[in-house]
Amino acid sequence: MILTLMETAALMMLGGAVLLSLLRLLMGPTAPDRVVAADTLAVITTSGLVVLAALLGSALYLDVALIYGTLAFVGVVAIARAIEGNGS
Repeated sequence: MILTLMETAALMMLGGAVLLSLLRLLMGPTAPDRVVAADTLAVITTSGLVVLAALLGSALYLDVALIYGTLAFVGVVAIARAIEGNGS
């Protein structure tokens, strides 16, 4: 499978975004910085699944991306509430 210029550019931008988010996740001075970086990685992963669905022409990956994005959002909200100290 030969990728077009736009597909290659999209994959390179996703890779760069992953690297920058991982850098913030590892170097973040505070816990909220790390939570935001983890949420950003979840969004990048979701968009990567959408790009994969477009490249492979399979709608199944769109369903996986939707479920993954929803679960990642719920997880980040739970972690943010735990950091805040508001258990309810």
